[in-house]
Amino acid sequence: MPARTGRPPKISRSDIVAAAHRVIDEDGVDALTMRRLAKEVGSTPMALYHHVRDKEGLLLLLLDDYAHGEMPRPENLPEEPCDRIVAVAKAMRDGLANCPWIVEVLRSDDLLSVGGLWYPEKIVAAAEKAGLPIEAAVEVYRAVWHYTLGEISSRAAAARRRDQGGDTYRQRVFADLDTTEFPTLAQIGPRWETLTAQDSYERSIRALVNGLLP
Repeated sequence: MPARTGRPPKISRSDIVAAAHRVIDEDGVDALTMRRLAKEVGSTPMALYHHVRDKEGLLLLLLDDYAHGEMPRPENLPEEPCDRIVAVAKAMRDGLANCPWIVEVLRSDDLLSVGGLWYPEKIVAAAEKAGLPIEAAVEVYRAVWHYTLGEISSRAAAARRRDQGGDTYRQRVFADLDTTEFPTLAQIGPRWETLTAQDSYERSIRALVNGLLP
């Protein structure tokens, strides 16, 4: 049979988004290149440029798609500023935790989704309503944001270690701590992994916000 000739099959933005998610799910965000994506959709890199100009544009497309389709936006938010900030922060954490690769993109670059600005808008407005000047209200959001990113990243890393099986290096260290040098931690010992795996996000973020609001 002769080789197929002519133009590659027409592709849509939804095709590109779906293929990009497949690549990331299989091999991580670093594996996402225009060449790899073109192969995934059965087209050419040149055909992709009709939809996205480069990898940065592709990541922006994915961020917007996720922000509008997957990120929760709770209705009927509490009126009290601290409760409102906690509710918005928890929704942001829950949405991002389902897609940890987005956290790495947001941490390492200046990319952001306009659709994702719903969260800082609500948090900054609530902090300002509590009586903070706008500059301090932005600081509240930054503190919430950085804590949230760190929490998601550490949990994702811990999950990867557990998936590999066997004892982790940290487990081995805590199982054999010097009781003279580290009496408190040695008492915790093997329970360290279990205790640090507990989901204390809401309680911790509430304490953080309470300390920042007037």
